Amino acid sequence: MKLAIHGGTPVRESFLSYGQQWIDEDDIEAVVETLRSPFITQGPKIQQFEESIARYAGAKYAVAFANGTAALHGACFAAGISRGDEVITTPITFAASANCVLYVGGTPVFVDIDEKTYNIDPSRIEKAITSRTKAIIAVDFTGQPADLDPIREIARKYGLVFIEDAAHSLGSCYKGKKVGSLADMTMFSFHPVKHITTGEGGIIVTDDEEYYHKLKRFRTHGIITENVNNDEGPWYYEMVDLGYNYRMTDLQAALGLSQLTKLDAFVQKRREIAAIYNEAFSNVPGVRIPYQLPYVDSSWHLYVLQLQLGHFRVGRKEIFEALRAENIGVHVHYIPVYFHPYYQRLGYKKGICPVAEKWYEGALTIPIFPKMSEYDIRTVIEGVNKVLSFYRK
Repeated sequence: MKLAIHGGTPVRESFLSYGQQWIDEDDIEAVVETLRSPFITQGPKIQQFEESIARYAGAKYAVAFANGTAALHGACFAAGISRGDEVITTPITFAASANCVLYVGGTPVFVDIDEKTYNIDPSRIEKAITSRTKAIIAVDFTGQPADLDPIREIARKYGLVFIEDAAHSLGSCYKGKKVGSLADMTMFSFHPVKHITTGEGGIIVTDDEEYYHKLKRFRTHGIITENVNNDEGPWYYEMVDLGYNYRMTDLQAALGLSQLTKLDAFVQKRREIAAIYNEAFSNVPGVRIPYQLPYVDSSWHLYVLQLQLGHFRVGRKEIFEALRAENIGVHVHYIPVYFHPYYQRLGYKKGICPVAEKWYEGALTIPIFPKMSEYDIRTVIEGVNKVLSFYRK
């Protein structure tokens, strides 16, 4: 069959993105109701949303932020990371997982991934710990939780703060427990391609009261209104830290509260699509489907095929471009963080995480999101098979 990139007919008439939000009339009405209320920012919806997320994740506290990156920045601040401190993390993630360390003056230390799960390899973490190590930031890549128990044990052994970047894994479970109750601080993201959306937004959940108060200060300019010198008057407040304006709005929180009622259904649909993909691609030559640890239940933010490029006459770039021409919105998640020019200027060199670098060469994300129709799913499978069959040796 002639590929679209060579003038053939695409398998789809319209372009299908790798991810997309699902907004319905209930969501719209929730935002409109807040628009008609006295508060469109810094009102009651934010606390309601925080309490709902904390309850869902099984955590005592939650602090909402303007976005997931701001939330990670807040977590690093609350953890006390500062200049001279090192933080261990993975290279296979969005840059924010490491950038947040730089924001507070720390140094990211990249540890290689497990070749099966694509998450940080716990067996390599201990070797990277030095007298300067302050924290570990594990990332639940694609929605599969990192292997949290051994990481948590290492953190406790060395007195390190354990931060879980769960931007991909809201709704996931690890050994029967919801993600959000297993690390010192856990971040969820509400970007439109995530499991639920607030437009932009992020949150930290924690059981630690001290972290909770530090996070609240940090997102509001470092200002407190409690336990201050009330002799000045009831208006009095004090800035005690150099914080930021990282606050979420009531409009965002209202949307998030409405979306949260559909989260379990969204995650179930993602799992159903992943199961269809697993069956469709499990025996395709030159393709490796995602491996899942037997004691995790992924929420499938991403579905990443690993191309075994020795089976094909061309490289990943040609396959990527051919699939885009078929209107299949493939993507690549992610370029190893230290490959980026900024990190290269900081002195990071290619070659430090060989498993991650080898994995990156063949990684290819295909569309997965709850709003996908049967036609969408079928055409993704058809398009992938069409392109891979054409280029296979």
